[in-house]
Amino acid sequence: MNTDLEIKKALYKQCLNFVDARLNTIQKAISEVYESLSSETKSTAGDKHETGRAMLQLDREKLGQQLAGIQNLKQGLRKINIETTSNKVGLGSLVYTSQHHYFISISAGELLYNNDKFYAISFSTSIAKALLAKQVGDSIQFRNSTFAITKIT
Repeated sequence: MNTDLEIKKALYKQCLNFVDARLNTIQKAISEVYESLSSETKSTAGDKHETGRAMLQLDREKLGQQLAGIQNLKQGLRKINIETTSNKVGLGSLVYTSQHHYFISISAGELLYNNDKFYAISFSTSIAKALLAKQVGDSIQFRNSTFAITKIT
């Protein structure tokens, strides 16, 4: 039997891997944009050249914003102490309900642990807000559904 702490550790690691994979993808895209910008040579069609550079710079700005977002996700993960437990839902909680299981952390989607589905959700999502500060036995009304909290770790 797996302990709740083992499950939290595994889900936390999956969240870290999710963030690291996105970070690597964005960093690679940024490198490609910088490479394109530096290798772009002035052609005889000056307007075409300037338009291409402007589009690359827009891409660089968008990627920079995405990079900042990923770095914020990583900082958010660092705030989670998976070893703490509480009788109320909070950041880092593993919440079992009559419908789904949630890991209150970052929005990383569906995670699997030993064929059990968990949804990694950000503290700022609607469902997390509905769960916040609730206790075992409390009922939650969310999107035309009612479900009960069966366990919190």
